[in-house]
Amino acid sequence: MKKEFQIISELIEEEKRVLDVGCGDGILMKHLKENKNVDTRGLEISKKNVQICVSKGLSVIEGNAEKDLQQFPNSSFDYVILSQTLQAFYKPEKVIDDLLRVANKAIVTIPNFGYWKVRLNLLFKGTMPVTKNLPNEWYDTPNLHMCTIKDFVNFCNKKNINLFKSIALHEEKVSMITKHLPNEWYNTPNLHMCTIKDFVNFCSKKNINFFLDTKIEKIFNCAHM
Repeated sequence: MKKEFQIISELIEEEKRVLDVGCGDGILMKHLKENKNVDTRGLEISKKNVQICVSKGLSVIEGNAEKDLQQFPNSSFDYVILSQTLQAFYKPEKVIDDLLRVANKAIVTIPNFGYWKVRLNLLFKGTMPVTKNLPNEWYDTPNLHMCTIKDFVNFCNKKNINLFKSIALHEEKVSMITKHLPNEWYNTPNLHMCTIKDFVNFCSKKNINFFLDTKIEKIFNCAHM
């Protein structure tokens, strides 16, 4: 079991009620059920993963968190888990609101877009980063609302959400964490951010002719060759 799931497991007491949103193939749910006697439920968008979970004897339903969390009653769980999924929602703020409605506490993990290697990639290469945790190019990524740890902390403060623990994880290392766009990351209409160099590389790859103005602010007259 990966380190992230081990940390999540340590945050949950025995014999609690837990909802795992985006539970995948149920590895974490199975671990909590067998090792902590946790009453686990899962919500998963992939039909294949739902079938895998059911074959393991896990209680999982197929659904989209943005639409289907509303079917769960208020305070029906002690914990709700959302692992590496928040940035893929169209309306992550609404998802967070629903998480805190259905459970007393939420455990949320996100890829940190402010990690120093990501910053250096932007600074020196001028392209959106492609890493182990962010493996897609900017034009085919499922990640619609990227944020940094500081973004998420500021978001929680703005929403008056109490943060009990903030933990940073890089590979096997764990540590505790004690002129801009008009919209915050969680409600921006810009779903696929890229740099000019990203777009130039994309156009070259797709054999698209493009013309830049002298200030390099806008891209005009895109057309296939």
